[in-house]
Amino acid sequence: MKTNRIMNEIRSTITPEMKMQMELSVAIANRIYAILEARGMSQKDFAKLMGKTETEVSRWLSGTHNLTMATICKISTALGADVVKVADYDLKPICA
Repeated sequence: MKTNRIMNEIRSTITPEMKMQMELSVAIANRIYAILEARGMSQKDFAKLMGKTETEVSRWLSGTHNLTMATICKISTALGADVVKVADYDLKPICA
């Protein structure tokens, strides 16, 4: 497979923390999509429920937006489902 040199250089500069943040952001967006699908809701319905514009909700669901804890809690409350679930506390480091 042919790779793009510039993209490979960019990828090599991503820290483990940045990579983890990107993965979590995408996972949260995917979780919200799954909840919406299970409820038969569109992005438009979700935006209306949240009192937000469709554009803002679209940014949230892109997987690249840095949602605050407050926003995640508002989303979870509005949808009546956990968007993020923290596993039982584990004392060993995640990013060792």
